[in-house]
Amino acid sequence: MDQLEQTVKNVVFGYAGGGPNILVFPVENPSKRVYGVIIIDHPLRKRPAGVMIMARLIGDKVIIEEDSTDRPLVDAMVNAGIPREQIVLAYEGEQLADLVQP
Repeated sequence: MDQLEQTVKNVVFGYAGGGPNILVFPVENPSKRVYGVIIIDHPLRKRPAGVMIMARLIGDKVIIEEDSTDRPLVDAMVNAGIPREQIVLAYEGEQLADLVQP
């Protein structure tokens, strides 16, 4: 795992803290370079399980596919040393056109 991938994984998994009445799980697919956090109501299921955060890497670009938090993942990535120019906010409609899709 290269340094960029390790940083992305660490930052994303930092959102897996949990809270009252929810279960939070970090998830990963290292072969596809995808890292995320899912959230589930617990003990009563009021909503379907959902993706709270999801980021993946294509080359040296970080693609943020989902961020439903009040602490933007992009800010955490920049604070961790990843240049903003290297980050694509897919959930905000930023374009992936020049990137090869997996």
